[in-house]
Amino acid sequence: MHRIDVIVTGQVQGVWFRRNTQEKARELCITGWVRNESDGTVTVVAEGNDKLLIKLAKWLEIGSPDANVDTLKVNWGDAKEKLNSFDVIK
Repeated sequence: MHRIDVIVTGQVQGVWFRRNTQEKARELCITGWVRNESDGTVTVVAEGNDKLLIKLAKWLEIGSPDANVDTLKVNWGDAKEKLNSFDVIK
């Protein structure tokens, strides 16, 4: 099990990015969370196996249908938390 900490920049707030990320993560059986940041970015923390995390990261490069992702910063590490679901944090 590994973890990715992701910062997504671009037009990623107000375009259902968090909800669509949650749906994709749940489809992939990945746990973690997603939240909007005050600077206009979105933070994603996800835990799962490497192949599924790579799929999620590739999906995040495009994001929800109305999103316009500029950059994606992905940091890999060992899983740290005992997460049971994938949640949208407000």
